[in-house]
Amino acid sequence: MTSPLHRIKTAMVPIGINNTGDTALAFAKIIADEVILVGIDPILAGESISAGAQIARQIRKRLLGMSNSTTHYKSTVIVSETPWQDLQKVIAAEKPDLLITEWTGQQTTCGIPLSELFSSPSCDIALVRGTAPIKFDRTLIAARGGPYATLALRVGLGLKPETLDVLHLSLTGAANDTPFKGMQYILKQLPEVNLRTIVTDDLVRTLFEEANQYDLVILGAAAGKNVSASPVSFVADKLLRESSANVIVMKTRLPFTEAMFDETAGSQAISILVDKWFAENTYHADEFSDLRQLMELKEEQGATISLALPALNEEKTVGKVITTIKEALMENVPLLDEIVLLDSDSTDHTRQIAEDLGIPVYIHQQILPELGARVGKGEALWKSLLVTQGDIVAWIDTDIVNIHPRFVYGIIGPLLRDRSLQFVKGFYRRPLRVSGEMQAGGGGRVTELTARPLLNLFYPELSGVIQPLSGEYAGRRESLEKAVFFSGYGVETGLLIDIFERYGLQALAQVDLLERVHHNQGLEALSKMSFAIIQTVLRKLEGRYERAIIEDVNKTMKMIRRSNGEYYLEVEEVAELERPPMITLPAYLESRKR
Repeated sequence: MTSPLHRIKTAMVPIGINNTGDTALAFAKIIADEVILVGIDPILAGESISAGAQIARQIRKRLLGMSNSTTHYKSTVIVSETPWQDLQKVIAAEKPDLLITEWTGQQTTCGIPLSELFSSPSCDIALVRGTAPIKFDRTLIAARGGPYATLALRVGLGLKPETLDVLHLSLTGAANDTPFKGMQYILKQLPEVNLRTIVTDDLVRTLFEEANQYDLVILGAAAGKNVSASPVSFVADKLLRESSANVIVMKTRLPFTEAMFDETAGSQAISILVDKWFAENTYHADEFSDLRQLMELKEEQGATISLALPALNEEKTVGKVITTIKEALMENVPLLDEIVLLDSDSTDHTRQIAEDLGIPVYIHQQILPELGARVGKGEALWKSLLVTQGDIVAWIDTDIVNIHPRFVYGIIGPLLRDRSLQFVKGFYRRPLRVSGEMQAGGGGRVTELTARPLLNLFYPELSGVIQPLSGEYAGRRESLEKAVFFSGYGVETGLLIDIFERYGLQALAQVDLLERVHHNQGLEALSKMSFAIIQTVLRKLEGRYERAIIEDVNKTMKMIRRSNGEYYLEVEEVAELERPPMITLPAYLESRKR
């Protein structure tokens, strides 16, 4: 797994002579990977700055005692008449994700007026009131929607309390709370969060009564459009002063705008869902390199595993792909129960090479002939379900130059480790040869220029998938046999969306397979690939909105040609056709019985 869920990378805690910072530091150590301590010695106007030297030494001594491998302080203690201006310079240099400071009951913290601190923050801010060690087993987030609620939710999830409740208060007789809609959509997909809604005629009283039942309450500095001159809202101030619970008031660095409270408010909360998935469901192939351990999981579950290899004229690489995987994952350790080759009617020696190596070979155009023969990789993948037997089905491309067993065990491992997962995608660095030289990250042009922009636009929950078009992926048969397969270039995009819509984001995972070297395609081929992927996404949207978006006439692509100094157009059909779920075919059901 790449990183702990929702942890802040870097938090900064200001420490003053009369501000111990113990509670802020205790909170920072829980929520952040690294803590930066900054000493602040405010000087009154007209007072000699040199007079602060003694206090600065005392602060430095204290900071040294608080420092360790994950908590360190800046060597310079700020001695200034304008400590906020100087602290902002340190923030600009260090770029912390969160500034955590303590509420002292006054209108200042470390000599910095709260009005200055909250009026123009250069990073997100948490104002903490409580006693160290801070208790948070039962945590409540008071949310109305918008960036304050999004930040509060991110911090609350990072704490991982035993109980995490989000309380949405709505005024009696009020219209729908528009700013909360985006947040509500996200909360429904977070099983560790309990959403509570209370309709009341007194928001402040109700929230105060609810807060006293929790160890910690997190809320935004402002709750609505009518923000007063006070640095925090009336309800936040009341909780800070009177609540029996620990309190954290959050302030986002984003500028305060009307858009925070219109119908788009809360839309940024989608990043929380994606970040959560990315942190929990992104793996590295090395996590599954212990093949004996994978075998134990496989045997414990009584699972069978098939590897299907789609191929079209891959005589230069298919032999090495087969021998490498067969030796490591069938002969040395029997992780795979079968390997089959699905050929797309190659005209070279691809099939002969596979047969000579003892691999069953199928020409996909000859399978299910009553349904007609189609060209395309997706057709081969769909039909591979008919000729394989495994409970888990994995696919890898046969043009991989730097083939390694991790391309297979990496995508199988998460499915054996976590039975709730249904589909696992591989990702990797893809070098691109330009003018005879290899560029480490130049590959994946269709991914970055077509697939990921479309997913970000129409399926933002999938925006954390690094390489949606990768050819290395695996899934559970019970999920794959219910999925619609596109016959051509759109198969990867279609499968990803199909599994997501059927099972949800948490059923997906991705694995870092390091680097993949293969033969890069020319721009014309990539153009047709992009055209097919766009069709696929639009077809999926048609199902969502129950209306036709594209007509058959839109499936032809006009390729620009040039001959004898003149340009002309050549029409090519690039139609992404769908195949129904395999489980709906009588032939498949009969084969499963056998």
